[in-house]
Amino acid sequence: LKAQGAVARFERSGARWRPADAVTPLRALMLVKCETKSERVKGLCFHPTLPWILAGLHSGNIEIWDYRNNSLVDKFGSEDAGPVRSVCFHLSQPLFASGGDDNKVQVWSYKLRRLMFTLQGHLDYVRSVQFHDEHPWIISASDDNTMRVWSWQARSCLAVLTGHSHYVMSARFHPREDLVVSASLDQSVRVWDTSGLHKTGKASHDPDAGKDKSDKTAVGAIFGAPEATVKHVCEGHTKGVNWADFHPTLPLIVSGGDDMLIKIWRMESSKAWEVETLRGHHNNVSCIMFLPRREIILSASEDHTIRVWDSQRHSALKTFSRKEGRTWACVAHRTSNLLAVGHDQGLVVFKLDRERPLAMRNASHLFMVCDRESIQAFDLDRSSTGNTLAQCRRPSNTLTSGMQSLQVNMLNTSEINIIVSYTEPEGGAYDLFVAPLSATRGGVNISAKQGTGKAVAFTARNRFAVLQENGAIGIYSLQNELSKRLDSPAGADFSTEFIFPGGNNRLLLKSGDRAALFDLTSNKVVGELHVGGGVRYVAWSQDGKNVALISKTGVVLADKNAAHLHSLFETSRIKGGAWDENGVFVYATMSHVKYCLTNGDGGIIQSLKEPIYITQVKGQMMHYVNRQQEVKKDRINCAEYLVKLALEQRRFNDVRGWMTSGRLCGNVVIGYLKQKGFPELALHFVEDHRTRFNLALEYAHIEEAMNSAKELDDAQCWNRLGVEALRQGNQQVVESVYLRAKSFDVLSFLYLVTGNTVKLGKMLKIAEKRGDLVARFNNALMVGDAESRLKVCAETGHVPLAYAIAKTHGLTEFLPKLEEQVNASVIDAHIPKNARYLVPPVPLFRSAKGETLNWPMTKSTEEIFTRSGNAPVPMQALDVDDEPDFVDIDDPEDGGAWGDTMAEAAAGGGWGDDLNVELEGDLAQVVEVPAATVSNLVVGPSVQEKWLRSRRLPADLVAAGEFDEALAVLRRRLSLINAEPLEPLFREAYWAACSTLPVAPQCPPLRYPLMAEGCMKGTGQVPQVLFTSERVAEMVKDGHRFTTQGKFADALARFRCALQALPLSVASDADEERRLTDMVDMCRQYGVAMRLEVTRKALGPTQVARSVELAAFLACCKLLPQHRLLTLRVAMSTAFKAQNFITAAAFARVLVTGGLGIGSAPQDVVGQARNLLAACDQKGTDAHAIRLDVKAIEEFRMCAGSFVPIAPTDPTVVCPFCGSTFGHSYKGKLCETCQLCEIGANALGIQFRPI
Repeated sequence: LKAQGAVARFERSGARWRPADAVTPLRALMLVKCETKSERVKGLCFHPTLPWILAGLHSGNIEIWDYRNNSLVDKFGSEDAGPVRSVCFHLSQPLFASGGDDNKVQVWSYKLRRLMFTLQGHLDYVRSVQFHDEHPWIISASDDNTMRVWSWQARSCLAVLTGHSHYVMSARFHPREDLVVSASLDQSVRVWDTSGLHKTGKASHDPDAGKDKSDKTAVGAIFGAPEATVKHVCEGHTKGVNWADFHPTLPLIVSGGDDMLIKIWRMESSKAWEVETLRGHHNNVSCIMFLPRREIILSASEDHTIRVWDSQRHSALKTFSRKEGRTWACVAHRTSNLLAVGHDQGLVVFKLDRERPLAMRNASHLFMVCDRESIQAFDLDRSSTGNTLAQCRRPSNTLTSGMQSLQVNMLNTSEINIIVSYTEPEGGAYDLFVAPLSATRGGVNISAKQGTGKAVAFTARNRFAVLQENGAIGIYSLQNELSKRLDSPAGADFSTEFIFPGGNNRLLLKSGDRAALFDLTSNKVVGELHVGGGVRYVAWSQDGKNVALISKTGVVLADKNAAHLHSLFETSRIKGGAWDENGVFVYATMSHVKYCLTNGDGGIIQSLKEPIYITQVKGQMMHYVNRQQEVKKDRINCAEYLVKLALEQRRFNDVRGWMTSGRLCGNVVIGYLKQKGFPELALHFVEDHRTRFNLALEYAHIEEAMNSAKELDDAQCWNRLGVEALRQGNQQVVESVYLRAKSFDVLSFLYLVTGNTVKLGKMLKIAEKRGDLVARFNNALMVGDAESRLKVCAETGHVPLAYAIAKTHGLTEFLPKLEEQVNASVIDAHIPKNARYLVPPVPLFRSAKGETLNWPMTKSTEEIFTRSGNAPVPMQALDVDDEPDFVDIDDPEDGGAWGDTMAEAAAGGGWGDDLNVELEGDLAQVVEVPAATVSNLVVGPSVQEKWLRSRRLPADLVAAGEFDEALAVLRRRLSLINAEPLEPLFREAYWAACSTLPVAPQCPPLRYPLMAEGCMKGTGQVPQVLFTSERVAEMVKDGHRFTTQGKFADALARFRCALQALPLSVASDADEERRLTDMVDMCRQYGVAMRLEVTRKALGPTQVARSVELAAFLACCKLLPQHRLLTLRVAMSTAFKAQNFITAAAFARVLVTGGLGIGSAPQDVVGQARNLLAACDQKGTDAHAIRLDVKAIEEFRMCAGSFVPIAPTDPTVVCPFCGSTFGHSYKGKLCETCQLCEIGANALGIQFRPI
């Protein structure tokens, strides 16, 4: 047919004619597995074993995608390198190669996630790269008109293939022979013989092989490489050729180019010729290939289409349009039917047809379409070999029409009813097969009754439903005769797209994400479910009570009336499933076999090497079909889900049977039992004591937890057990646990809240024996023993409080001794006249001896496995022993004890060493503490006195308020003669070790010392020290900052303050003592330097010589390198301005050479010093004489008082604290650096920690 110079091609499809170039949307017929959005994709490659696809982007990045779950695995490359035009995975190594506009071939490791190496040699864009399947070679094609073969192991170029006169767009290795095919914009396709590369490849590993490499490469670049020669030149394209590829098995080549043509070439040993030209594309053909598993050609073009061609008939099969833009690359998987194309907005992975076998089970037989030709029956119980029942029709075009599904009538048990559905371009069709049950033994060929319809499903023993194109549903008999017609059965708002079996006289109707169960008898919708992504397959249980609606990545479980039971979702595709005979749904994903109970509990049964399609699960055997249409069965471990099912149905004997069989992962099942609220069942099977302890606490089984805690003997376990026992009101266990954990304070509180005053009194005596003052006071307060409280206050130094207690409670016999220590008149004024005796509350109920106060508890479910039936039995009361009782402390004959009565421990319980150093046995061994009398009343030391007993450093004396004694210590050690600067420091240090607590209005606050360790229970009590090494270091840093800023007066004040605070510092170890000593030296050096600079700044304009001299002295001070650099620059500049060129040159030379410890100075400073040194060398004179030998700066000594040099032979005196050096005339004077000590005095020296 010709019209206006155009040619239109038509092909026959069934009874109709349609255009051969008909465009069909991609998603409509292509089975899309993965689709990504990114920059333009120029190169693609499937991984040979992993579910990955490699994509090279025009932006410069390289991405690895997992096409199973559409997720990005990793990303490589950089956008600065330019577009990546080709990528390729290695067949066995964790490597891939890439080539692009940076003229490089790069080899990457996706395992190490980095670039391994780069192969350089191309002079223009690299268009394609490919690994050889067998040899360690890479071939690359480039716009420099050449191809190169590289050894990626030797990382060298083996050969340069020249001959093309334009850009080489692609180069591909032959899969089996030593051939290479190349496509170029010079309109030719060339075939190269690369057999000579074997010898070159071996030589590339020879260490001497690279001697003449440069010469050979140069010759090869001009005259062609001898390792590869042109075998065939195929010319026939009228424009440039973009791609060429070999057939995987036949001597064929396919090529595509800018002339919009696809050409097939055949080659022999001596020649190659054009076989056929395929037309249909309307723009440049960018990529083309033979599919490895089918006789099909796939082409990608810039006309936004992907076309599928029959390589045998040389005809177009299908055209798919890409609305996203031009397509640039196409690739096929080596071992599966997956294809991928790259376009302007990303890539898409797809299949041309389904790999799912058409199979369905009915009773013990599996019916399957084999090889798309025949229907076979398999007896699952006896044999895996099928018997042929019937032949299927052959579709005219396997890509546009084919088999859709196979349905078996599960409602008819007396004969075989099978329907095979087909998809056709003009609509669906079906074949109905009816045969007796004996036909499963083979030897028959059942004839088919044909019909049309979009979908088919059986509805009764002798009827089936057909969904028509207009949405109506027809009910047919097994004679394929219409008996009833339903128009829009589910309502006007429900557009039926597909139908599935729904049980007897019912249908499942699909409309988008909705699924409706329609009753054909009442013509009503029984129930409706939402299935995300739409229903794809339906699996009914054998008894018809439950159904699974399977979508792309989800499953909805429902009962026979479409009542929702559970929904689950997976990250990978669900390939189908079947119901276990126990009512558990077992399904397969791409990589796992999983299960799901109707209550939502699920898990993994096993992993898979390849996708399978489950047909039956029965008796721990799983029957399935793989993609090779092989019927197989495997034994699976059903114990996990059978235990969960038995637990849901409360069949506890079955639970024990499965768990004791040893086929379960204990932690998983135990965790499940805990989650479901059955920790008592988990406790029955656990042997680990820690796990048993945790389960027993969760179950509230105190007795079992107690037994496990004894085995563990862990303090944390005892604490947790005590908390749980207290929550349950088990006083007996709480008491025993507190004894073992030695929690005496908590135990006293327990006796208080339970009204056990007898044991509280004994706790008081035990606290006295243990020497715990806080426990003594608290127990005395809870018992109401005022005398004991008075004694504690007196012993701890709180004499005023002890006097107030004696006065208030009428303990007059203690008053005379206490009045000696306090001002009684002041305290009496604050004591109220109507004071009353503070009595603790009287318990309303006391337990009799031997009587327990435990709250009533329920019994464990030990009988849960032994009682008849499977229902759990109620728990009954725990059997506990009598409460532990104190021994009469005055009656050593009493044999009782506080021990662990639950274990009947009569050896004294868990009191341990806290009662006495060697306390063993029971409380009968505690001696009687004599009653308080006036004669044994001891007034204890104060807190300050206690810490001064252990340490009497100046910091401790100041914190205790002993200022005079602290000054006396400093006079002895430092020869202190000026204490005025220390007064504010003393006050700060004193108040830093004190805290005040407001008590009542109009009353002075209580003062309380701050301890270094935060409490007063320890024996080594020391106060909080204000001037720690860290605080003094901060003061020194402030001085350094002021020095850098040029604020010398502020810096002097800060360094002097730090120096004066150091006598009040305390070191905890030798390292800290060394740091404090170093800070004394640093503060002295900086103090002298700052005094020098302050003095120099105060000089008049006429005192030029003295200014130069002081600046030179300042440069001699040993400061930090950054500050000494500044002093050298000041000295150099001051001397140069005063025309002391020799002095200035000496300091400039130090700056240039980096002497005096300053290191390398900045370049601008060195440059300035060099220029100044050159100027000084030309003049070489000093205008002013100064008292400094510039050649002996390191040995320079200066008086810190007069700032004049001290000759090596002159006598000197030093400050005994800071170490400043003075002339002998300054002996006996005040040190100007620290302003504290007498110069030249003999002293012990500073002390930072006790000796």
